[in-house]
Amino acid sequence: MVLKDISFDLPEENILYDELLLHLAEKGKLGNTLRFWESSAVFVVLGRISSLDEDVNQQAVRKDRVSVVRRCSGGGTVVQGKGCLNYSLILCKQDYPQVQDIRRSYNFILNKLVRAFHKLNVNTVWHPISDVACVGNNKKVSGNAQKRARNFILHHGTILCDFDLSIVAKYLTLPQQQPEYRQNRSHLDFLDNIYLDPADIKKELRESFFITEHLVTPTHVEREMLSEWLKNKKIRLM
Repeated sequence: MVLKDISFDLPEENILYDELLLHLAEKGKLGNTLRFWESSAVFVVLGRISSLDEDVNQQAVRKDRVSVVRRCSGGGTVVQGKGCLNYSLILCKQDYPQVQDIRRSYNFILNKLVRAFHKLNVNTVWHPISDVACVGNNKKVSGNAQKRARNFILHHGTILCDFDLSIVAKYLTLPQQQPEYRQNRSHLDFLDNIYLDPADIKKELRESFFITEHLVTPTHVEREMLSEWLKNKKIRLM
C-alpha cells in the first residue's frame, strides 16, 4: 500500500483530492492507498446529502469568512482545521474482502483505528456505524464516511487530536439525526480531543496497513487532474 502524506492550502483541494484518488483507482491507475492530511485553515464540510440550511450557522460562517464545501461521501457535517488529523483509505474490494459490505467495512477499518489508539494507551470503542468514542465518557473522537465505487471504496475520517471544539459549536447546529449514544448532547459535551501526537497515530496506522511506499507530494498526473477538477467541480457552497 502507498502512503500519501499530502495536505493542500485550499479546502477544495483537500476535499477533491480524496475523490480524485478514488477516481484514479477505478481507472486502474492507482492501487490501495492511505492518505493523511490536516488543514491549516478552518472550513466546514457537508456530506453528500447534508443540508446547508439545517446543519450550518450561515450567519457565523459569513461573518468569519469561513469556507463551506461539500464532499462526495455520505455522513454528517464537520468542521476542519488545525488539530484535526484526517486519514483516507482507497481500498480494493478484491484485495480486502472485508470492505465489500458496508457494515463489515466500518467494522474492519474502525477497529484498526481503535487498536491503534489502544497501543497509544487511549481506550476507545467503535460505535456503529461510523464513530469512534472514548470509553467511559462516550465522547466522540473520530467521525467517518465512505463513498463506494465498483471496485474500490473511499473511506475517510477525522481524528480530533488537539482541535478547538468551540468552533464546532459556533459554526454547526445540532444535527437532526443523531446516533443513540449521543443522547442529544451539545457539540461541546459530545466531542473530545484524544490528545495524541499525530505522528504517533500515523505510525500505528502505517503499520496496520503495511505501507510499502511513502509519498509527500502529488504526482504530475494528480496535480494536472486536480487543477482541472478545481475549475469544473463546484463544491464550494459559501
